Amino acid sequence: MFTQLKNIDTAFKHIKTFSIFLILACTLVSGFAIYKSYEMVASAQSRIYILANGKALEAFSGERKDNIPVEAKDHIKMFHHWFFTLDPDDKVIEANMSKAMNLADVSAKKQYDNLKERGYYSNLISANISQEISIDSISLDINRYPFVFHCYATQKLIRSTSTVTRKLISQGYLRNVSRSDNNPHGFLIQQWKVLDNSNELLKQ
Repeated sequence: MFTQLKNIDTAFKHIKTFSIFLILACTLVSGFAIYKSYEMVASAQSRIYILANGKALEAFSGERKDNIPVEAKDHIKMFHHWFFTLDPDDKVIEANMSKAMNLADVSAKKQYDNLKERGYYSNLISANISQEISIDSISLDINRYPFVFHCYATQKLIRSTSTVTRKLISQGYLRNVSRSDNNPHGFLIQQWKVLDNSNELLKQ
C-alpha cells in the first residue's frame, strides 16, 4: 500500500513538473507571438502605397526632417517651373501663375504684377514666344530657419526663328506651412527676388 502511495506521489510530482513546464512553454510562445504581431503591425504601418497610373507603388514613411532637403528643393523647382514656363496663351499663363502663387507669398505676386504692368506677358503673346526654364542647381541652407535658398537656372525664350538663352539667379526663404493639394510639400517661398536675369546672347 505504501509503495502504491509512493508511486502516486511520484506520478503527481511528474505531472506537476510537466504542467509547470507546459505553462512556461505556452507563456513563452504566446509572448513571442504577441511580440511578432506588434512588430508586423509596426512594419505594415511604415509602408505607404501610392496609386499611380493604375499601379500600386510602395513607399516608406519617415521623419520629415530626413526629407527636408529633397522636398524643399523640389518645391523650389516646381515654383520656378510654373512661374517661368509660359506659352503665348492667356489661359496657359494664368493657369501656371495660379499654381506658382500657391507655392509662394506676396513677393512672387509683386514680381508677376511688375512684369504684367511692363507688358511682358502681352509681348510674349503678340510675338508668339514660348518660355522654358531648366534648373541647373539649387543651394539650400537648412541650418537656419527660415531656410535660405539660391536657385541657378537657364531660361529660354523660343521664337519661330531663334532661341534666346538667359541666365537666371533667384533668392528666397522657405518656411513651413500646412500641406494641401495645392502645396503638397508644405513649404512657402517668401521674400523671393530675382538677382540676375541677364541675357547671355546665345542664339540657336
